[in-house]
Amino acid sequence: MRSLPETPHGRARSGALAAGICYLLWGLVPLYWKPLSAVDPVELIAHRHLWSLVLLLLLLLGMKDGFAEVKRALGTVRSAGRMLLGALLLTTNWMVYVWGVNSGHIIETSLGYFLVPLFSVLAGRFLLHESLRRVQWMAVGLAAIGVGLMVAQAARVPWIALALAGSWGCYGVLRKRATVGAIPGLAVETLLLSPVAIAFLWWRHTEGTGALGRVDLRTHLLILSSGVVTAVPLLLFAYAAKQIRLSTLGLLQYIAPTVQLILGVWVYRESFASSRLVSFGFIWVALVIYTTDNLLAQRRAQAARAPVVPVAKE
Repeated sequence: MRSLPETPHGRARSGALAAGICYLLWGLVPLYWKPLSAVDPVELIAHRHLWSLVLLLLLLLGMKDGFAEVKRALGTVRSAGRMLLGALLLTTNWMVYVWGVNSGHIIETSLGYFLVPLFSVLAGRFLLHESLRRVQWMAVGLAAIGVGLMVAQAARVPWIALALAGSWGCYGVLRKRATVGAIPGLAVETLLLSPVAIAFLWWRHTEGTGALGRVDLRTHLLILSSGVVTAVPLLLFAYAAKQIRLSTLGLLQYIAPTVQLILGVWVYRESFASSRLVSFGFIWVALVIYTTDNLLAQRRAQAARAPVVPVAKE
């Protein structure tokens, strides 16, 4: 019996569900990285690349045209260059995030992901040449005030937050425009940097500073499971990015930083002074304005697309 084709509504619903689960997992991921704080962050990122690639290659074996998609993605210099750029953005995001979590800056990492939707708006404006409404510019401005206050209070730029927001916002744009599927695309991104990761891990091992073989069983298991921890949420994100609008991804994205903020304040007891609350307040107000404007715009668009029912004459 032939299955019915999936409707646009069904695709949007499945994409939103995938994004929701993805962001919840990302919100909880500090619980995974914190026990690995004794391992060098660069080594952890190298392990992420290696074990994610192993898992993805196994998944590709079960796909009909998986390796053909990988070959097409690497078929031209332009396509391969775009995938390499995505891999570098992803690696940058991973590196900053793991270092931030394990050095006691979970709250600042949550700030970075609160800023991602607004960075996505700017990326859409300057990379995809999308027009921005006045309210969207207002939201970006309020967020900028919040970041500015944070700089003034701490006497330093919140580079962890800005690096996370910038790298992930740009990566989201690349995934939105990519023609390669979720699993093959992530496999290509990890494959391109895997020689560097393997060389680094081999060097660490020969120097006697690598973690494998020198840590306890629990740490070994955590390191070896980094492929699953990394790949599963990214696959959900890549799938969702192809099914739903970038703005919808931005709305659901709030799940992850909210969970991270809760972990930072109530589980890991990081400082959250009233001055920092004011800075976050500007950003949260900006997100409320941005979210409300987005929802209203989507309702207006749906109303405009609704078919007009002719009135029967008597």
